[in-house]
Amino acid sequence: MGDLLRRPAGTVGKVHDITPDTARTALSPNWSYVGFGLYRLKAGQRAAEETGTREVILVIVEGKARLSGAGQDWGVLGERMDVFEKTPPHCLYLPNGTDWQAVAETDCVIAVCSAPGKGGHAARRIGPEGITLTQRGKGTNTRYINNIAMEAEDYADSLLVTEVFTPAGHWSSYPSHRHDEDDFPRITYLEETYYHRLNPANGFGVQRVYTDDGTLDECMAVRDGDVVLVPRGHHPCGAPYGFEMYYLNVMAGPRRNWRFQLAPEVEEIARRDA
Repeated sequence: MGDLLRRPAGTVGKVHDITPDTARTALSPNWSYVGFGLYRLKAGQRAAEETGTREVILVIVEGKARLSGAGQDWGVLGERMDVFEKTPPHCLYLPNGTDWQAVAETDCVIAVCSAPGKGGHAARRIGPEGITLTQRGKGTNTRYINNIAMEAEDYADSLLVTEVFTPAGHWSSYPSHRHDEDDFPRITYLEETYYHRLNPANGFGVQRVYTDDGTLDECMAVRDGDVVLVPRGHHPCGAPYGFEMYYLNVMAGPRRNWRFQLAPEVEEIARRDA
């Protein structure tokens, strides 16, 4: 298993704890922005953290939890009991310098998406209102998006967060593209994590992370619950026939804009399908 593929550490509690320090490896030596944590809680269990210097978006992936944070009681958040219901998620934004606590009302999965905070945004609920499942792509490149906090939503200082549902037999994060240079508006530097789920859960998907010059070229079989780190390069995903794929994307970099460049081998495909 390569440095970019992270398997969950158990089935209950905090099963992912990816920070800039733990993400920094030989394949991702400059990782500095994105953090990703994941809690799998049984009903009645608790989780709590301080945000420190980082802003956080909590995404209730599945189940229900009572959330408090930044000095407020936000009540019970969450509605979908299975992520593949594809209904909009309930989320909570918390700025740096605050804390939060979750108490599971049902068995639940809570993602902790983080990036450097600048104190520019107040705590707020995000969704389910205002999040609409949107189709993107054509043919076997069709997938469905729940934008949580992308560039059009001024919800955060650094974070960009979205959900993607890829039907069985389809490709996603395709045509292959990269966002690994700080040269706005041509391209932006954004680190990215993919939290993968599969339906059925015993299935698998494929993700390749590669650069044009071949200095990075990792092809990974992802299982339900895995996280893939994308420090640079192109990063397409494939869902084999019979296995539906979900992923939660977290991106962050020096500026909160998503601008990318296509891989040379897919430029004609992108022009044809535009």
